[in-house]
Amino acid sequence: MDELRLLSPQGMLGYGYPRESLEEGLSRSPHMIGVDSGSTDAGPYRLGSGKPTVPGDAVRRDLSLMVEGALELDIPLLVGSAGGGGAREHVEWVLDILGEILGRLGRRVPVAVIWSDVEKRWLLEKLSRGEVESLGPVEPLTSRDVEEAARIVAVMGVAPYIEALESGARIVIAGRSNDPAIFASFAIWKGFPPGLAFHLGKILECGAMASVPGSASDSMLGILREDRFFVEPMNPARRCTEVSVAAHTLYEKSHPLLIPGPEGVLNLENVSFRQVTPRGVEVRGSAFDPASECWIKLEGARHQAYRSIFIGGVRDPIMISRVEEWEEATRKALREYFGPGDWQVLFHVYGRDGVMGPLEPVEAITSHELGLVFEAVAPSQEKAQALCSFARSFLMHYHYEGRKATAGNLALLYSPSDIPMGPVYSFNVHHLVRVDDPLEPFRIELREMG
Repeated sequence: MDELRLLSPQGMLGYGYPRESLEEGLSRSPHMIGVDSGSTDAGPYRLGSGKPTVPGDAVRRDLSLMVEGALELDIPLLVGSAGGGGAREHVEWVLDILGEILGRLGRRVPVAVIWSDVEKRWLLEKLSRGEVESLGPVEPLTSRDVEEAARIVAVMGVAPYIEALESGARIVIAGRSNDPAIFASFAIWKGFPPGLAFHLGKILECGAMASVPGSASDSMLGILREDRFFVEPMNPARRCTEVSVAAHTLYEKSHPLLIPGPEGVLNLENVSFRQVTPRGVEVRGSAFDPASECWIKLEGARHQAYRSIFIGGVRDPIMISRVEEWEEATRKALREYFGPGDWQVLFHVYGRDGVMGPLEPVEAITSHELGLVFEAVAPSQEKAQALCSFARSFLMHYHYEGRKATAGNLALLYSPSDIPMGPVYSFNVHHLVRVDDPLEPFRIELREMG
């Protein structure tokens, strides 16, 4: 095969995309369709809770069109990091939706399910043998971390996908996945160079984000050859440029030239980007340095507490000038009333440092109004609500110097004002585990669905 065409309808399953873009992509006779469905970008809640990232109706709409297109062209459809966190609950949720779609279409299809849930006993054995390392500036993993984690998943590379494709599956629903592997696996399975395959996968996994104007809610086609690849958005309103594709190559990466993964490192030292059509860019020189050992990333989240918030606005210029005063007065009143305990409160003041917090370089407040998100975190939802209610009432009536009114200097956005946000989770597993076989943490199940 001299050319491989890979279609990415969108950057996240359920984010939406124009039907016309998908139809244009399908008209190019792609050899596969791939879509990412998860991320840790939004924090640990999805993995910890087992809840999906996007609503079921959105996934049902987006996945339906992909399934119809894949079946019509008789090409594989690969879904990675299913449901958001890629844990069992997420994968089963997507499988239920897929079953509905296939039932409506009256089709029976071989489906491969790749489970990425990590057995705690297996991980504890790895830990005892010194085969677990920290990934980044985090503490070494402990057995307590493993036991406390609500869910732990392993992040798969290309090997499980290739195994699933070898089994004859036409649709693959995979747990937590290295994003580029969704596309790179198919290309490597077909015998194309891994450097180009991984680099193209890096571009395609975000849909049309590497175009101008960029969007994860639109489609991108990649054309892979032995010595280069070409990318073009399927929406005529967008175009790829040398800068947009090069910039997206750097997206979410700690090093501009070296991108590590389970199988090794994508090396971009000699890569080049060239505008070959008004809307398409050609990429050459992507290389791959295979790893001498296979280390798989692990992600785990534990339940930590409960959260309540209220959202308010401040317009009084005198109150705006005294942020530190009323913030500290509220903290002091909370300590005096509730006493010491396993709780904390946070003030997110937008217009001062609500985005960057202590990293904000601008010290002077220049806005005419401030937005306040007050957050209480406690061992129970009831305690978080109590902290939130007390702080809101105290702050509404706090008498700062120069105040002329007895109330009304804090405008509350919602009624009820105190909003229970539910469980709070934190990442407590962000480590690497050494394996002898890249399939070791994963289980592949072949089903006939529909």
